Amino acid sequence: MLFLNEWAGYNLEFWQWAVFCFYAISVGLTKTGIFGSTLFMIPLMAIAFGARESTGIALPMLCFADLLAILYYRRSVDLKCVMRLLPWALLGIIVALFVDHLVPIRAFRFLIGISVLGSVIVMLWNEIQAIRAKSKAIKAENDNSISERDIPFLRVLKQAVFGILGGFSTMIGNTAGPIMSVYLLSMRLPKLNFVGTTASFFLIVNYLKLPVQIFVWDNITFNSLKLGSTMIPFIGVGAALGIILVRRIPEKLYRYLILILTTISAIILFL
Repeated sequence: MLFLNEWAGYNLEFWQWAVFCFYAISVGLTKTGIFGSTLFMIPLMAIAFGARESTGIALPMLCFADLLAILYYRRSVDLKCVMRLLPWALLGIIVALFVDHLVPIRAFRFLIGISVLGSVIVMLWNEIQAIRAKSKAIKAENDNSISERDIPFLRVLKQAVFGILGGFSTMIGNTAGPIMSVYLLSMRLPKLNFVGTTASFFLIVNYLKLPVQIFVWDNITFNSLKLGSTMIPFIGVGAALGIILVRRIPEKLYRYLILILTTISAIILFL
């Protein structure tokens, strides 16, 4: 530990290193398909390093894990889906820059938690309706209910809401994972496309955040980069574990697993 402290220019205690290692593993897991893992660790990272400082330490680690994920899932990306969300996400990032000092972090986390839980409830209702329809041998085309596919405005509105919330939440506290999970699950993408599209979206957004946090917020420093570099092996372990788990989990079970993890993540946001 002494050598690592000297290398990174920090004076961390054993428990801080332990939190850091578990966070690095969770970053790898999240980026390669077990979404929501990092939200369990974000409060502990804030305690170990401070709220603003922890986001500066975490972002380069997330960017590295994004690269690992996109290298593996590059053939499973729904680029059209990413491009529809990206302009709205950029708007959310810009809004976050202007209101960063005006919105209490706790109030914001509560708002995101409510939004995610509400979206999960709607998704579960849709899942139940789909199961009932299937059991009665009723095709989706014969359903008389109005969906976003019927009204383009609803589709664009959903893209705008989730895109802005995603951009805003990732800029404020790296908490956009549950929001993007709900949106992409609602698109009913196959398992690997779901993971690849999520990885592609966050690859772009996180690298756009880097200059802001380096030159505007000033919470990414040479020492914080060196500190993050010590976690590369742990990120790799988490990424490999995530890839193995995603490959082995059946398609339908994976969808429900992500819903459960997203719900737990939303509840954590209230804490």
